Amino acid sequence: MQALDPRTAFSSRAVLDANASTVDKNSGAHITDLAREVAAEFSETTYAPVIVRGLIQITDFFLLTLLGIVSSAVMGGAIVAGIEMPILLSIAGAMLFSLFTLSVDGYSVHDMSHLAPQIGRIIGAWTMVTVLFLLVCYLSETPISTNRSWLGLWFLLGIFSVTAIRAVQSFLIRSWQEDGRLERRAVIVGGGKPAAEIITALESLDSNDIRICGIFDDRDDERSPPIVAGYPKLGNVDDLVEFSRLCKIDMLIVTIPVSAEKRVLQMLHKLWILPLDIHLSAHMNKMQFRRRTYSYVGNLPTVPVFAKPIANWGGLLKRVCDILLATLALLVLSPILIATAIAIKFDSKGPVIFRQKRLGFNNEEVMIYKFRSLYHTQSDLMAKKSVTKNDSRVTRVGRFIRKTSIDELPQLFNVLLGTLSLVGPRPHVARQQTNDRLFEEVADGYMARHKVKPGITGWAQIHGWRGEIDDDEKLKQRVQHDIYYIENWSLGLDLYILMVTPFKIFCQDSAY
Repeated sequence: MQALDPRTAFSSRAVLDANASTVDKNSGAHITDLAREVAAEFSETTYAPVIVRGLIQITDFFLLTLLGIVSSAVMGGAIVAGIEMPILLSIAGAMLFSLFTLSVDGYSVHDMSHLAPQIGRIIGAWTMVTVLFLLVCYLSETPISTNRSWLGLWFLLGIFSVTAIRAVQSFLIRSWQEDGRLERRAVIVGGGKPAAEIITALESLDSNDIRICGIFDDRDDERSPPIVAGYPKLGNVDDLVEFSRLCKIDMLIVTIPVSAEKRVLQMLHKLWILPLDIHLSAHMNKMQFRRRTYSYVGNLPTVPVFAKPIANWGGLLKRVCDILLATLALLVLSPILIATAIAIKFDSKGPVIFRQKRLGFNNEEVMIYKFRSLYHTQSDLMAKKSVTKNDSRVTRVGRFIRKTSIDELPQLFNVLLGTLSLVGPRPHVARQQTNDRLFEEVADGYMARHKVKPGITGWAQIHGWRGEIDDDEKLKQRVQHDIYYIENWSLGLDLYILMVTPFKIFCQDSAY
């Protein structure tokens, strides 16, 4: 599929019908049919170039290390100063190759779509490694003949193997670029001449990987043209919040000058709940700072305001840990899972597993699995009434598994499916209420909990904020703890929460 140029998707009729609107089913907010159509075009997930580049480097490292060890095993050698060290030298050679390749920009994802330039870089970098090894042999007075066969085989295998792998990688990267999978998708907030200048600046770059998805502006068409540099205005800032939940975009570029302080602050208050990088464009800023003060989107100087949490390598590392630890937990806890299922089946009629739709990452609905703890005829799919102490709806087995959080264990399967993480804000039902008020009306910043994937346990839970929500303060404390977790995430914090959770759940009286 060819990568979409948003301007080609906008027919004259679509522009004329831009004021037609539909209602988002979760929030009730209106977005135009045109905005919904564009969002659908950008609904596929993209691959972060920094991750692709890193994975290619890791592949090179392990491949060359393995080839070095194999070459030594076949030919003998890998000796320096009379000491045989094939593993250490193979690792050193692989690391040096990566460094030499980096020095000539050999891991540029944009350039990797073409194989021919890569071959020259591969041969050059690998030759430098071989020459350096020969120099080490000379300085350590190691006879060259001792390592000649090993180095020769390693050199040939390295060139042919890395080139073959790079051919496959180049094909994949070229395909992903054509499909728009390696682009960074951006939305411009604010229209008129400043937006046109940004679009022109970004699209003038040969290596541009920024894809403009549309423009949003609170001003009417008299003050802000409906079409800027071929891109239509898709709605206002409120519409942008819903638009970003229907598609996969990476960043917002705000063109509003910093001098319009009140307007900028009002807009950022609406947008900070989104899991996106938000940049203030500095190309019109009259105050000139040092170059390193700015962050650059392509060649565009910007001031970063909010960063997407748990992004790139952090997100990948968290996902890998989720899969490994969830799999281990299912194996270790399988006797408890089986025993609980049997107990529920004998205790009351109905299914063993309770399924409920809740709000996940970016406010998307996900299906959550739990052991059924209420009588089947009294199940509360919409969570209209919180479970309270001595609640008659709770079964005998349900009382125990809720108290010990055993009812949450089936959510380990949600983790494997990718709808939950082991650690994160607990997912809630859409439009859940406390004291006849929606959660988002009670706690400021509540929707920001959806900037990351929800979890089975979290920072709020280990601090005692779990169970019934019967007053506003309990909800506010949960939200504050969840936002703290999002803003201070680290793998170490996740591991700490996981270690503390089993001890905390047996010491709390708020879960019924």
